Amino acid sequence: MIRCDCQRAHAQTRIVLTGGPGAGKTAVLELARQQLCAHVLILPESASILFGGGFPRGQTKEAHRAAQRAIFRVQRELEAVALAEHGPAITLCDRGTVDGHAYWPEDGDFWAAMGTTREAELSRYDAVLHLRTPAIDAGYNHQNPTRIESAAEAALIDARIAESWRGHPRRFTVESTPEFLGKARRAIEVLLAQVPECCRGSVTAQ
Repeated sequence: MIRCDCQRAHAQTRIVLTGGPGAGKTAVLELARQQLCAHVLILPESASILFGGGFPRGQTKEAHRAAQRAIFRVQRELEAVALAEHGPAITLCDRGTVDGHAYWPEDGDFWAAMGTTREAELSRYDAVLHLRTPAIDAGYNHQNPTRIESAAEAALIDARIAESWRGHPRRFTVESTPEFLGKARRAIEVLLAQVPECCRGSVTAQ
């Protein structure tokens, strides 16, 4: 994170970076750490915390539901701690609670299972940046050790994520490009535009 001399009390906003498997979220978040100021707090991905810590990845529908219930609750608590402990100008979330809908088995009501509504979860976030998953011939890979989806499965999940976030009033989509750097640059531009104006001088001066 870049040091920022701004001492103002910022309004607190919550932004989601989402996208299907292989979309480049990890790389974009690393660039954000390097290029955005210290008033931006980046949260880890709930699914990576759980699966990386040994939470079982069963194949049954009930196993999928159990995993998404756990991810949802961890995400909620991560956001609560960020607000209580850090009070950043921006909390940048690696996925949000709405993403679970895209992974929920189709023969069930995700929102009811979580004790909430789609509208309530959409309203938790001030902006959403969706990185689209590349096709198999355009850069999709399995470099993330927790990624198990094929290119076809990843494309389907990406489409479901887009549908889950549909209707959010501040939703930005970044399509895949032949060179990932172009996609990453566009994503950082969108994120930078969400940084408080009083902080942008510190960021753009670097």
